[in-house]
Amino acid sequence: MPPSTDMNAAPLLRVKGIAKSFPKPDGQELLVLEGVNLQLAAGQIVGLLGRSGSGKSTLLRLIAGLTEPSHGELNYLGSPVDGPAAGISMVFQSFALFPWLTVYENVALGLEAQRLPRAEIRTRTLAAIDLIGLDGFESAYPRELSGGMRQRVGFARALVVHPNILLMDEPFSALDVLTAETLRTDFLDLWSEGRMPIKGVILVTHNIEEAVLMCDRVLVFGSNPGRVLSEIEVTLPQPRDRLDPSFRELVEKIYVEMTARTVGAQAGARTEFFPGQGIGSVLPHVSSNELSGLLEAVAAAPYNGSADLPKIATGLQMEIDELFPVAETLQMLRFAELEGGDLKLTEAGLAFCNAAQDERKRIFARQLLTYVPLAAHIRRVLDERTSHVARKSRFIDELEDFMTEETAEQTLRAIVGWGRYAEVFAYEDESARFTLENPA
Repeated sequence: MPPSTDMNAAPLLRVKGIAKSFPKPDGQELLVLEGVNLQLAAGQIVGLLGRSGSGKSTLLRLIAGLTEPSHGELNYLGSPVDGPAAGISMVFQSFALFPWLTVYENVALGLEAQRLPRAEIRTRTLAAIDLIGLDGFESAYPRELSGGMRQRVGFARALVVHPNILLMDEPFSALDVLTAETLRTDFLDLWSEGRMPIKGVILVTHNIEEAVLMCDRVLVFGSNPGRVLSEIEVTLPQPRDRLDPSFRELVEKIYVEMTARTVGAQAGARTEFFPGQGIGSVLPHVSSNELSGLLEAVAAAPYNGSADLPKIATGLQMEIDELFPVAETLQMLRFAELEGGDLKLTEAGLAFCNAAQDERKRIFARQLLTYVPLAAHIRRVLDERTSHVARKSRFIDELEDFMTEETAEQTLRAIVGWGRYAEVFAYEDESARFTLENPA
């Protein structure tokens, strides 16, 4: 059995009011985490669930002592975290192995850094390799291993130092579906049987089913800045069955939480902002093909215009980082309404699905210029100029008043794709200019 959970005992980890900012080139601060609170007790797996950019990985690095918070307190076993803490290990999304070292040497590295006796290093290294299912591969190099095997080496390297807390940063996301499922199951079996030398786990994921499958508590993160929107307890016994109605109910509940725009009217009530509310809003780099594809999928049987997000995610094999940006962009364009974990097509969305290609472009152009201020702004600038030409840098400079250089580029790439599809303006990449040369 995993370590017993005693809620009266002092927690392994206490995170209180954590905030983290990074300096921007203009000298201002970019706030990526704000007011994060978290406790981890012995015997628990706590999941941090949210989309990319919500600060989950940053929080793990703060807990591991790899970087310092801007504000707040981090306490591990009652002591402040002021640097890499003995007893906290991390498994990364990328395998992060040294390619010139063998499996044995990669796993033994942490023990060698502790200057343990050679005999103890050998005993513990071989035990960790055997525990994680790589017995026989001790002399193999990473290039000889599959992705799943390389990630097992990462787990063995983290476990060999006998940590109290294991931090896992999307450890299964770089693997194919079958390999990820096998490694997930093996990990849960070892945890349930109490065979791993760890007391608590924090798992970063953007896979809702993975969070419900593995975790005892799930913290749902919002973005810009990253903060905890809600905490959901998972009391289902292990092993968990994805087809169990209680399992599906929890998945649905989390989808509802992650698509909620407003909760309550009291002080501190949260509002989730969707893209497109102003010229300075960050837009996801979603293609017109993805938008058309999801519209058509929801319009067709068995959904017939209204789809439950968990069902359509399963049917299309999309994770939240893939599905949510497309669904939210459809909502921004008023092609669909996203609420309560459901995606329902509007009259404009249904009209788009039923139209021929040229009419689809006209409908898309109307929605784009009406509901995306940046697109309307670019078109207005082009219309007002005698040359009908404007340099990209003119709009990048405006966007960087609201966002980082990277997100400004991402936002403009999205607008370029949508504008080209709708034929409301053209863009020449070599000269980095917007024009009205091609649009109808």
